[in-house]
Amino acid sequence: MKSTTGKLFMISALMLTVFACKDKADMKNEIVADNERISANSEEALYRPNFHFSPKKGWMNDPNGMFFYNEYYHLYFQHYPDSSKWGPMHWGHATSTDMVTWKEQPIALYPDELGYIFSGSAVVDHENTSGFGKEGKIPIVALFTYHDPKKEKGGGTDVETQGIAYSLDEGLTWTKYEGNPVIKNPGERDFRDPKVSWNDLRKEWVMVLAAGQKIMFYTSQNLKDWKLLSDFGEGVGNHNGVWECPDLFPLKVKDSDEEKWVLLVSINPGGPNGGSATQYFVGDFNGEKFTLDPDFKNAMVNEHDFWVDFGKDNYAGVTWSNVATADGGKLFIGWMSNWQYANEVPTETWRSATTVAREMELIKSGDEYRLISIPVEELSGYRSSKYKKENISVKDEVKLIGSETADLSRTEINFSISDLADNIYTLRLSNNEGDELSFGYDHRDKSFYIDRSKSGKTGFSENFANNISTAPRTSDAVNLSGKILLDKTSIELFYDDGETVMTEIFFPNAPFETLSIASENGEFLLDYIEVHELNFN
Repeated sequence: MKSTTGKLFMISALMLTVFACKDKADMKNEIVADNERISANSEEALYRPNFHFSPKKGWMNDPNGMFFYNEYYHLYFQHYPDSSKWGPMHWGHATSTDMVTWKEQPIALYPDELGYIFSGSAVVDHENTSGFGKEGKIPIVALFTYHDPKKEKGGGTDVETQGIAYSLDEGLTWTKYEGNPVIKNPGERDFRDPKVSWNDLRKEWVMVLAAGQKIMFYTSQNLKDWKLLSDFGEGVGNHNGVWECPDLFPLKVKDSDEEKWVLLVSINPGGPNGGSATQYFVGDFNGEKFTLDPDFKNAMVNEHDFWVDFGKDNYAGVTWSNVATADGGKLFIGWMSNWQYANEVPTETWRSATTVAREMELIKSGDEYRLISIPVEELSGYRSSKYKKENISVKDEVKLIGSETADLSRTEINFSISDLADNIYTLRLSNNEGDELSFGYDHRDKSFYIDRSKSGKTGFSENFANNISTAPRTSDAVNLSGKILLDKTSIELFYDDGETVMTEIFFPNAPFETLSIASENGEFLLDYIEVHELNFN
């Protein structure tokens, strides 16, 4: 019995040891699994974009000071590094060789005794008109708005002035001009966002500046001394908010020798779907005054349809200086958020991203000029796996793409529908958490829409998903073509070769896994769908 008892004791002890080890191993595995699950559901994993620039930490809004030089695209941006909410503005900085993959650089401009560093632009001063160049080094000159928080707190109207800084190492480090401010406030409470370009015909610099609800035009020979020429804005365009972030540039009308001038003006609030957005004007500029094209002027009432982007999340966008596309188009990027909720979106380490960089061109349809935009060609260099299917008969709802086909958090999708009828064409992104993002086209009233009311986290702002965003279809093309860009928390829709664009952000509880398409009023034929997963490793 003693021997048996001893054996039983040894067996029991061994079993306890085994179970104890097993429990510890299981606990360790569970902890690892929990950590992996937490990591997979962290804001970094869920929401950090794959191919849209976002700062490593802190707040970001307007793109600033964008220029191209020695094979590098420079992107500066409104930045507050000490919080994920808006605060004392700096200029952050990032560089890229293709406008797709970005490297964040040290902060470029810090606030000083004259105020915060608000939005502006930068130019390559090839002829050293500023005199800042030394020892053969070509100066880069930044022009920006000083915003004085002390004067603002005191109720002053001369809160904003314009300053300049220069760089002799291609935009990496900056020296502020000792004569700042170079333009004093003329008595406008909102007086900001200088965008400067070189007028080659008149051999002078031209600045457009937002002041309240108008745009002011200045000229200079040396980037230091500025003369007011004229202003623009009374009685035209949307005036439901403050005008901001202007941009002025010429564009050839596509497939013609005609050239027109385009003026971008962001407005907050006043966007077509609420909050902030960017309208545009088409006309002529004689070096002193901008005048609207007569046909365009008739259409530029307060509620118009001349918007760079009808989605809620493309604001304050401007173009790169010192570069154009092969066809003479402009390169553009915007801030991918909306002032209605930008400070409240569910990320804490950082807030906001930019849109994808876009090529802008001008077309003419009948008597109307339309600004169109598509993703830059460089993005196609990141395409990896490809899936294409043609002649898909759609009745009720049909699954088009699953996670086994492509990663819908980094995907480019192209499609076409030619047999349009009085029907609603709905595309739907979904996941196993029950989140859905719906978007599509209603041919009955010729309008596009995005519905993010069920897209995941929406309760952080009453303005985020309270309405379905819509956009009119202005193209008279027989077939409907579309390009969809998906990147974790954003969708960018380019319909009719970029004639109508919609950009919106969303915050699902898990990545979207399925894209389906549905018809409300009968069967139709989807000509094709082409899917490119985008690889950024």
